[in-house]
Amino acid sequence: MLWAESHKIMTVTRVPFSMEENGQQTGFSLELWEALAKDLGWDYEIERVDSFADMLGPIEAGTADAAIANISITANRELVMDFTQPIFEAGLQIMTDTDGSNVSIWSAVMSRDMLIAIAGAFALLFGGGMLMWYFEKHHQDYFNMPARKAMFPAFWWALNLVVNGGFEERQPRSPMGRVFGVFLVISSLFLVSVFVARITAVLTIDAIQSNVSGIGDLYGKSIGTVESSTASDFLTRRDLRFTGYANPTEMLEAFEAREVEAIVFDAPILAYYVTHAGKGKARLVGPIFLPENYGIALPTNSPYADQINHSLLKLREDGTYDTIYRKWFGIK
Repeated sequence: MLWAESHKIMTVTRVPFSMEENGQQTGFSLELWEALAKDLGWDYEIERVDSFADMLGPIEAGTADAAIANISITANRELVMDFTQPIFEAGLQIMTDTDGSNVSIWSAVMSRDMLIAIAGAFALLFGGGMLMWYFEKHHQDYFNMPARKAMFPAFWWALNLVVNGGFEERQPRSPMGRVFGVFLVISSLFLVSVFVARITAVLTIDAIQSNVSGIGDLYGKSIGTVESSTASDFLTRRDLRFTGYANPTEMLEAFEAREVEAIVFDAPILAYYVTHAGKGKARLVGPIFLPENYGIALPTNSPYADQINHSLLKLREDGTYDTIYRKWFGIK
């Protein structure tokens, strides 16, 4: 296959490697290809498709000259196509919601179990206060009132007992009131201990359940990735259930809608999302695992592989590659 006047270059949208903005083809990979084509004196035409399969299909069939985006060099792909030398060092990484690392006391208090416990505590305080009113209504002025009017003062007395651990000047005077008062003091210590322990337990359990620090923490969680990607292959090998999306856009939309708890995908794409559209909403977890290299895909036995590889070396040596890299990813 000879290079025609307009060379057919396949790509797929993968921010920030390949995308179309304001009618212009841009992204790290496309700017790198532009520099390569300029160095080699080649004209080309970009054909943007919707999926990796649509992009790599023409390369495998030999009907396109090259494909460039964030194409991982894998053993299976090497069986049906060729690759240039690596153009980007990447790998897989995990991304989760920032909320998963910040479990608040408010969320613990508003849990169903805690609300039931709080309602029960209010009922016990009210019941204990009214029972003390019954014992003391004829023995001290504070409780000397009808039951309807005594509801709040009795509840307040019981609450004061729990909070302060004492009766202040309103000590029980009747024999039954004193016995019941001792019981309330001991019970209040138990009640406060139970509430503190409960809140601590809820916070601890929520923190453990929400914390993701590595692959081993993903079991039992809802995971999203792009179908037919190296990430999906990895998750399948690890017996991790996941939802596959047609492209990163759909995957990230599902993440923002909280349809999945974690994303496993190409590290540079996730890093770009975290620092741009997902800033403050998402975080990267742990280091890159399963290192990968991206390359330019060529038809099998392409006669132009050596020329492209030579040009890539030139671009690295003269600083062009580093300039393009810094533009999209900062200091290398």
